[in-house]
Formats: sequence, C-alpha cells, structure tokens
Amino acid sequence: MADLLFTDTYLAEVYDLWHPRQVRDDFDFYQPMVMSAEAVLDVGCGTGMMLHEARDLGHRGRLCGLDPAAGMLARARARTDVEWVEGGLEAAAFTEAFDLVVMTGHAFQALVTDSEIAAALVAVRRALRPGGCFAFETRNPASRAWESWRPENASDVTGPDGRPVRVTTQVVEPFDGRTVSFTHKFTGPHPALPLESRSTLRFLDAEAVREHLAAAGLAVGAQFGDWDRSPLGGPEIITLAYR
Repeated sequence: MADLLFTDTYLAEVYDLWHPRQVRDDFDFYQPMVMSAEAVLDVGCGTGMMLHEARDLGHRGRLCGLDPAAGMLARARARTDVEWVEGGLEAAAFTEAFDLVVMTGHAFQALVTDSEIAAALVAVRRALRPGGCFAFETRNPASRAWESWRPENASDVTGPDGRPVRVTTQVVEPFDGRTVSFTHKFTGPHPALPLESRSTLRFLDAEAVREHLAAAGLAVGAQFGDWDRSPLGGPEIITLAYR
C-alpha cells in the first residue's frame, strides 16, 4: 500500500512544492534518456512531472506513467497528453512495450522485500523491448542518509494555498542492515493538518543491486555514484541495466 504522503491529494500537492523541479538532479540525468527513447514507462511516476516536461520538450512517442497512489495520479491526470495507469508494475503486465523504463525519486527503495524486488524486476524485463534500458537509483547505504532524517532538519514549505507547511522527518526504526522506517509529519494552519505519513525503505549496496538484476535476466551496463556520473562510492547507486 502506498504511503499517505502519496495517496492524500493535499499532500501530493505539497510534495511537488517540497521537491520542485529546480532541485531534481535525477530529472536532469534521466530526461535526455527519456527524450531519445521512442516509448517510455515511468514507474512510480508520482504527479507526472518528468513526463509532463518530456512532452513539453517535444517528445512525440509513447509516454506512460504508472503509480499505485491515487493522490499523485490525480495531479498527473491534469494532463491528458500522457498515458496514466493506476496500479502496480506486476499487475500492469506490459510485454515488450517500452525502450526505456525509469524509476526516479528513489522509488526503487519502496520495494522492501527480496520477493517484491524480484517480482518487480521480472515485470520490468517483460515490459522492455529487447535491448531496452531500465534506469533507476537507490541511496548508497554506506552514505547513511537516514542520519540526517531528524526533527532539527525540518523543512518549511509554502503550501498550494499559500499557507506554511512544516515537514518534519524522524526515524522510528533504525537501519537494521536492510531497511529504515521513518515518519514525515506535516503541520501548519491548513485544516487538513496535522498529518503523518510512515514509510519504510530498503537499502542495497551496488553488488546486491547487480545480483538482483542478474537474477531477473537484466545486465548492468553502467553504475554511477552521483548525478554527475562519478564512480560508485558517492551518495547514490545509479544503475543502467539492459534486457
């Protein structure tokens, strides 16, 4: 089940303001790949920001956004020039339909168990045309990003109605070698607030990522440690894998 942050319509609006396009280094990395692919599937597309931008930039092929969260897709569907599918990757059952499958915003980490990862990767391989690329990222566990998820690092956002929203993140189940669980608390004068969303993310190192991909029949073409394509060892594990 998707987190409240993604299913609640108001919080979906806050999300885009909290993560505006100008700070999305992942979009800068993936967008040239999107523009050069004839058919693209964005898994965990959220509010559809990346596919909206691709269409605005002149992409004329198939753009499909997939997400299980109704709140996010309600915003994405404001645009009708992109195909939107509500649901999970396995249920969608695409077959050799896309040249590129992307997962942005660390969406891959929402696959918490080995069985969830295996099922998703099998579905990705099935969705790709021969030679197609699966591009995604996961946080490098060695960088211990969760150590900054603390109340004193709260973010202040101007909400969609102009009212202030404070977003406070706090770890509730520390890293156990596999996962971290945490909450986002949203407070402010809006009548929908306060709200709290709980999330659990999986952290895999680069070797484990490669092993999971190989088991699904996907071959790693490149891995990078950050959005500037620097070598592994940075905060990210950005992977390009091919069918």
